[in-house]
Amino acid sequence: MASIPLGPIGVLIIQKTLQKGRLAGFISGSGAAVADTLFASIAVLGLGFVINFIQAQEFYFRLVGSIFLVLVGLRIFLANTVKQFKKSQAPGKRGMFGDFMTIFFLTLSNPIAVLFFGAMFAGASVFGDAHSATTGLYLLLGVLLGGSLWWYALSTIVDLFRKKFRLKQMFWINKISGLIIAILGFLVFLSCFDPIKSFLDS
Repeated sequence: MASIPLGPIGVLIIQKTLQKGRLAGFISGSGAAVADTLFASIAVLGLGFVINFIQAQEFYFRLVGSIFLVLVGLRIFLANTVKQFKKSQAPGKRGMFGDFMTIFFLTLSNPIAVLFFGAMFAGASVFGDAHSATTGLYLLLGVLLGGSLWWYALSTIVDLFRKKFRLKQMFWINKISGLIIAILGFLVFLSCFDPIKSFLDS
């Protein structure tokens, strides 16, 4: 399952859940599930020209995504914990669309997921075959539902502990999660450049 590894996206969704509640965490995670489904659809349809474009522009996708991650991490790290804590005590639906879009675009900034799905769905191209088309639709539905269920389960589990946190704990959660996200983003940024990438891969 592409969604399960808890990279920077997972850390960010956990932070959103702790800050705003289970619904906000699930909505944020849905952004990742929809982006994964978009990548899976490209792989299932066998859109070679899209895959070739993604491979050719991988550097720019990763570069922009890494900078975005660093900025998001720094924003969380520098956030006003008192204001966030007050909002978390009476969470509403405000800002959830923004959370969804943030995670959606962050997930899209890692287009190599297309190759992952391509390897998983090898032979599942839906061109001109009704049976293959049905199979492809089931695969895409599986990616969407599987990803959504995972983020729902994660946000639900995290939310069980949320009410136990107080201002001091929220302060450190923001600092630690923001720092982790920023560091991971910076490592992705470094990996965009060949000499450093070779060193990190060695």
